[in-house]
Parts: sequence; structure tokens; C-alpha cells
Amino acid sequence: MANAEHGYMDLAIAQARIGRSEGGIPIGAVLAGPDGVLGLGHNRRVQSDNPILHAEMDALANAGRLSYTDYLSATMYTTLSPCSMCTGAVLLYRIPRVVIGENATFLGEEELLRSRGVDVTVVDRTECTRLMQNFIAQYPTLWAEDIGEETDSSKRTGAASLIRASGCHPASNCHG
Repeated sequence: MANAEHGYMDLAIAQARIGRSEGGIPIGAVLAGPDGVLGLGHNRRVQSDNPILHAEMDALANAGRLSYTDYLSATMYTTLSPCSMCTGAVLLYRIPRVVIGENATFLGEEELLRSRGVDVTVVDRTECTRLMQNFIAQYPTLWAEDIGEETDSSKRTGAASLIRASGCHPASNCHG
């Protein structure tokens, strides 16, 4: 990976760490164009109690309204393989390239992206994998909620509601 690209993934990892420090899920993203960063984002579903604030969506929102040609020359850097929703946004705006930090903990819609002509590169960054493995081990129910999987707890109520009810936010260490 070229130096600039390595730097963009470093920014995405920094965003993931910010998300985790805020009590959220440690996924970060950067939308970059030929002249630099267009938007930074991190998963803020828990912090904002908003089901669509995945990292890629946050980066797109923080980039603001861009021209058609801005999207056509952009690259999305994301610490984790993009889910169906985030893949849809990449396809909608015709972002031609996605660089993924890791896909071992979650394999998103990479094949769909490739089938639609998107250049997908997985760089297997150890930091990305470690952040997700640690989070998933500590908060499996919250992770299942984020990726739309049903668990026994989610049948009764959302994981975020359970955290609010217990008074224990993921950023704290009240679970031991």
C-alpha cells in the first residue's frame, strides 16, 4: 500500500478508536479524493442511538454534498468489510474503489462491489482485526445488533436498550 493510502487507513483506524472511546463499535472510515480527505467517520450507532450511522455512512455525511465527479474519483477506506447498507451507498454514489482494513471478523458485500466494477482491496491490517476481535468478545450482543443478526437478547429488546437499562455503557469497564 502506498504511503498516502497507508495514511488514509491510519486515519480510519484513528476514527475506529474514537468510536470505541465514545462507547461505540470500533469501525472507522475515510472518504478520500485526489486532493485529500473528503470526509471522516466512525460507527456512531450506540452514541447517537441511530441505526444507520455506520462508519462509511458517517464519512459520507461528514463529506457533505459532493459533485458527481467528486464521487467518481474517490476511494472509501474502511477498517472493516462493508455491510449491505454501506455497500449500497458506495454503489449509489459510484465510488470506484474501496480499501478494507480487514474482513476476517466480518465478510461484507465485497463480491457485490466487485460484480459492479468496484476495485476492492483488502489490506489485512492487524490493528483493524484486533479492535474488532476485542470488541466482539466483550460485546457479542451489541455486535450482533450492528450487523442485523438476531440473538436471544435482541428478541426482547435492542442491545443498546439493555446497556442503557443496566447503566453500563460499553466505554466503561463495569462488566469486569
